[in-house]
Amino acid sequence: MATAARKTPAKSRAGADSQQTPRTPPPAKFSKDEDLKAYRDMLLIRRFEEKAGQLYGMGFIGGFCHLYIGQEAVVTGMAMAIKEGDQMITAYRDHGHMLAMEMSARGVMAELTGRRGGYSRGKGGSMHMFSKEKNFYGGHGIVGAQVPLGTGLAFANRYRGNDAVSLTFFGDGAANQGQVYEAFNMASLWKLPVIYIIENNRYAMGTAVTRSSAETDFSQRGVSFRIPGIQVDGMDVRAVKSAGDMAVEWCRAGNGPIILEMQTYRYRGHSMSDPAKYRSKDEVQKMRSEHDPIEQVKARLLAQKGVSEDDLKAIDKKVRDIVADAADFAQSDPEPDVSELYTDVLL
Repeated sequence: MATAARKTPAKSRAGADSQQTPRTPPPAKFSKDEDLKAYRDMLLIRRFEEKAGQLYGMGFIGGFCHLYIGQEAVVTGMAMAIKEGDQMITAYRDHGHMLAMEMSARGVMAELTGRRGGYSRGKGGSMHMFSKEKNFYGGHGIVGAQVPLGTGLAFANRYRGNDAVSLTFFGDGAANQGQVYEAFNMASLWKLPVIYIIENNRYAMGTAVTRSSAETDFSQRGVSFRIPGIQVDGMDVRAVKSAGDMAVEWCRAGNGPIILEMQTYRYRGHSMSDPAKYRSKDEVQKMRSEHDPIEQVKARLLAQKGVSEDDLKAIDKKVRDIVADAADFAQSDPEPDVSELYTDVLL
């Protein structure tokens, strides 16, 4: 005899925490000092990446090199929202993340040129640098591979009973990888303190998200795992900082993971070898002229914060000096000893 299916109490799709589901907060109100810090930090990333592009063209940097130009507000705003002990892990477009975590410009550039003074002693290159001291866990060349690793960092935090949060960055292309959803499931099941930051720069290598993704609202990618998500203007550092503050508080309160979809844009090709012919020059120029993250802060400093053009030029000069020094060091530092070929190799 057939029996009636046992009924269970109805639950919201958002889970037991549905009443707490966060909404996109308004942009933060920055003080003059906060705007100046954001300007300086984003400008350092921009100038560093411009110099890296030059060195690549001159043959000092080999292999792949993915520049972060245009996306500076994302990591800068998130770095302003965390505290000492919080971790960061990302993909291969990683130089900006390293600088935001206060890793040395010399050490990053030296790694790009394969020198002994690089963060991986010249053996990792552009995509594989780490700094345990700065709680930066890479730089990962395999698409989506950093997501389960970032989830593992969050598991370790919960296991140790600290209140550290793992910031796990990945792109719109990686959002279609299967291991991402396996990580989502475990993070939600165990309520791990991880912020999944999807840097949606509109193109997965050379394919527009509208052609590669059935669901282009990436903030909703965690719905089936009861992971809340919000969309953020990733070109406005104030919006990123505000969303970062909210997400960090969410995780520290024991609510589990959260997704932040950062709607951003890269000005250069996917990598230095990509001519980016899949989009028009007008499209790129429109983003530069209307949404550039650095120009937004510059305009605010000049119009509202009593900062002069000479003040900003002085900041730019200091930043250029740091980058020039890093480039000089990266070209003159010795290459690794041949014996390094046999170190850090697991057999």
